[in-house]
Amino acid sequence: ARGVKRAAERQTQTKAKRAKLKRKQRLRAENDNNNSDNHEEEEKRSAEEEKRNIISVPPPVSAGKWTNKERVLVFSSRGISFRTRHLMQDLKTLMPHSRADTKMDRKDKLFVVNEVCEIKNCNKCIFFEAKKKQDLYMWISNVPHGPSVKFLVQNVHTLAELKMTGNCLKGSRPLLSFDPAFDSEPQYALLKELFTQVFSTPLHHPKSQPFVDHVISFSIADHRIWFRNYQIVEEDASLVEIGPRFVLNPIRIFQGSFGGPTLYENPHFQSPNAHRRMLRLAAAARQKERQMVKQVRMEKRMEECVLLQPDLTEAVFNTPAEPKAPRPEAPGPQKKKKKRLTELKKKTLMKKKGLSV
Repeated sequence: ARGVKRAAERQTQTKAKRAKLKRKQRLRAENDNNNSDNHEEEEKRSAEEEKRNIISVPPPVSAGKWTNKERVLVFSSRGISFRTRHLMQDLKTLMPHSRADTKMDRKDKLFVVNEVCEIKNCNKCIFFEAKKKQDLYMWISNVPHGPSVKFLVQNVHTLAELKMTGNCLKGSRPLLSFDPAFDSEPQYALLKELFTQVFSTPLHHPKSQPFVDHVISFSIADHRIWFRNYQIVEEDASLVEIGPRFVLNPIRIFQGSFGGPTLYENPHFQSPNAHRRMLRLAAAARQKERQMVKQVRMEKRMEECVLLQPDLTEAVFNTPAEPKAPRPEAPGPQKKKKKRLTELKKKTLMKKKGLSV
């Protein structure tokens, strides 16, 4: 009987709990309906207000996919300096479409770079070649058919070294600015096309940002190409240099990739070895000139020294020195006793023998 009572009590309790839950759900549903109606009314009002104040935003220029699939391999040979390593890292940050690889051995030939680019699925290459731990050469090539250009890199200043105030967004697309002199000669026109394909970020690249906030400038002066990077300031559209900066002295343009027939050779180029030799010869010539000047000066001094006649009035005020007292002479050497004894011995011997002294 007790078990039946307890079961009945439990059933009544569960029925009461279910009734409470149903009431709460009904109240919540009614509140949600009221709120949704209010929310819909607010949305309608805001839409009407937006229609009144319409600001037309132009659609994007192209909503296509990444079609210009340019990939640039940036790496170097062994033996580069710390500054070259930082410059290479700066170029990688500037170009989101770049790829990296391990350093290449010095014993390997440059044709191996084409195979490395093929493995990395790259169609452009920037290769830094170091020689004598002080000379830096840069190869920019269109893999695998060419052309390729060899530059001597001078006056390198990296981002960390400049410490400038500008700062652009990482991965943004740059504007390439070229000097009008690039259109004057055919070799510069070829370099302009190569630079545009290498340094310009492809549209809709996965790692790029849809902004244009910096300018890469290529200018020609003193038969060299000057590389500069500027940020576009939003307030007044002025330019602020952010680096890196370096100078490219073109040496040769080859028809193939890292070799082949020579299309152009720079007649104004002077190798670093010849430049250092000229500096040493100039220093040696300066030293020889100093020695010659010194010798001529000594000869002139010897010629200019003429014997002057004695001046009669020069010894007027010279007073004679006071006579000094003569020093006492030292006594002569005294005869020693040994000599006297020998003489006496001689006399006694003579007397014994009966000889007169």
